[in-house]
Amino acid sequence: MSNNFLNVVLADDDEDDRFLFKEAIKQLSIQTRLLLFNDGQELMNYLFSDESERPNLLFLDLNMPVKDGMQCLREIRQNEAFKDLAIAIYSTSSTEQDIEATFIYGANIYINKPSSFAKLKEVIEKVLQVNWQYHTSNMNRNTFLFRF
Repeated sequence: MSNNFLNVVLADDDEDDRFLFKEAIKQLSIQTRLLLFNDGQELMNYLFSDESERPNLLFLDLNMPVKDGMQCLREIRQNEAFKDLAIAIYSTSSTEQDIEATFIYGANIYINKPSSFAKLKEVIEKVLQVNWQYHTSNMNRNTFLFRF
């Protein structure tokens, strides 16, 4: 795989949301390789397989069947191999409880799913352009919740 590509993973059980995310990524000038997963268990099976290619950025929905995003986040952060993986929570939930829990469990950013395709493209582009090494070292509650 070329270093010119960003490996991006999206785990989301909503077929329409996966489709729109894929279309938004296609329209950006940032070179990406996108992998899509229908639920948290599919994601975890991939991440922990020997054949998996480590993503640069994981977009993780919270409300999924089989294994939800919170369970995935906790398992990923408990594994030393994934300590530097940038994780963006990508959810319709905007409850303080979800935001606080994902911050505590080690997500890098919290994004409420945008209501329009144009906003979705804007959000994805901004998140893909973040220097995650720098962002993570200066992470605090104010920079965690992504507002657009």
